[in-house]
Amino acid sequence: MTVSSSDSSGLRLFVLGHSKRPRVAEEAVRLRKELGSECQIVAFDLEQKTELSSHSADLAIVLGGDGAILRAARQMGYNQVPVLGVNLGKLGFLTDLSPDELYQRLPEILQREYHVVSHLMFEVTCERQQGAGEVFLGLNEVLIGAPTAFQITEVDLSIDGELVTSYSCDGLMVATPVGSTGHSLSAGGPVLRQDLDAFSITPICPHTLTSRPLVDSADRTYELVIRNRDSLLVVDGQQRLQLNKNDRVSIRRAPVRFQLARLAGHSYYRTLRLKLGLEGHPNYSPDTNSTSAED
Repeated sequence: MTVSSSDSSGLRLFVLGHSKRPRVAEEAVRLRKELGSECQIVAFDLEQKTELSSHSADLAIVLGGDGAILRAARQMGYNQVPVLGVNLGKLGFLTDLSPDELYQRLPEILQREYHVVSHLMFEVTCERQQGAGEVFLGLNEVLIGAPTAFQITEVDLSIDGELVTSYSCDGLMVATPVGSTGHSLSAGGPVLRQDLDAFSITPICPHTLTSRPLVDSADRTYELVIRNRDSLLVVDGQQRLQLNKNDRVSIRRAPVRFQLARLAGHSYYRTLRLKLGLEGHPNYSPDTNSTSAED
């Protein structure tokens, strides 16, 4: 990992990724070579160990999959800079730029010809019956579930101090719009447009027929209380914390927002169509360009 503090009139960049993931180290070296002296690389970190909240940059180029984006957001903490994701993973919902397109459009990037869309982030505060509480910053979702399989979790949900309902389920997930197309979607949660300011609450395998996903404003505070046994808190699929019975978990809007850089031709609904198959009709013909009624 290298960090530079020298001044430069060019674009200041973070280059981030996980060197143990396939192709990441190779593409990072190639990117560094392609960038040459046209910009300033403030931080080059493929070990994910650098605390970036004390450094400033104009753009973070993140190599990998969506997990790499989540780690980069956590590294930047409360000093978020725009992120341009390059997909070296599988689905790549946030990292929707291919390596080839990155190099083809590098002149645009260096000239700052991209737009930035800000997205909701959250803070999770754990208030324990015993011991000090902990605070996490996240982008995707908060999951509360049993620490082992085949156990029911009982959780009370309150919004702005008012009890809403009690869930008996395999787990309960609170997701942002960015997180709504991840684990939450697999659990039957709704898809929320990414620039909305809202949370979705989705029970996983609820034990009652009336338990359904709920969507409410990000301006509210969501409190979850563990009622029946020790549970596990998972933030963005990467940070884990053991919870005890009667511990309280509060979720609220974070004071910072995730910044996603998009190039012309890349959009939210385009990504939905390409990545999640939101085509609106079955594709019976191998010729995807055909518009014939016989198709």
